[in-house]
Amino acid sequence: MALSTKYGRTYHYPFSPGTTSDDRINYDYASDLAQIQTLIHTEKLDGENNCLSRYGVFARSHAAPTTSPWTSAIRQRWELIRYDLGNLEIFGENLFAIHSIRYERLEDHFFVFAVREYDVWLSWEETQFYAHLLDFPTVPVLGRISAPLQANDIEAGVRSLASLGGRFGSVDAQTGELCTMEGIVSRDSESYAITAFPHRVFKYVRKGHVQTNEHWTRSWKRAPLAWERRNV
Repeated sequence: MALSTKYGRTYHYPFSPGTTSDDRINYDYASDLAQIQTLIHTEKLDGENNCLSRYGVFARSHAAPTTSPWTSAIRQRWELIRYDLGNLEIFGENLFAIHSIRYERLEDHFFVFAVREYDVWLSWEETQFYAHLLDFPTVPVLGRISAPLQANDIEAGVRSLASLGGRFGSVDAQTGELCTMEGIVSRDSESYAITAFPHRVFKYVRKGHVQTNEHWTRSWKRAPLAWERRNV
């Protein structure tokens, strides 16, 4: 039995080019936008989804805490805050290992993108508050749009943002060339029940993003932080 509920699968915008055969797409996102007062666009960082709770550090599965070598650093940080978490579950992007994108200007390896308490996803303001309290940065905010939210405007805005490079200097890990960010995650700025997740969070992923294969775990490399690059 899982110790908690894992992070739900985020539905793609119907105009997201990076979908695969097993992805879910929200074709009715225009109706969902009508129920949202403020939409937050954040950068989708290229790492591993990790959850920190009082029970441990989890990857995609919440059946048991993860023990992967690329979570060693975040597991050490968890030891320092485990008794402060209470009923909070902190979800973040772990960039300790390089995936398809290498970031040239990383100041940290873990960026919070959501906080859950019981059956509620907390508001973005609360998410930032708890992240700051625990000394974690949050994922970069790229835009904040207030109602009325028109689907055509949202699509144009997301496409425009997704054509840019990442805030931390995104480079293709295979070619070494500058590249666009992985994508965009849009969320309702207010809190919402976990059952409403498919109607409050949407994502856009660039085409052909994933370049790693099943052998990735054997040859993974640690992502250096910006200060380490400066000291070379």
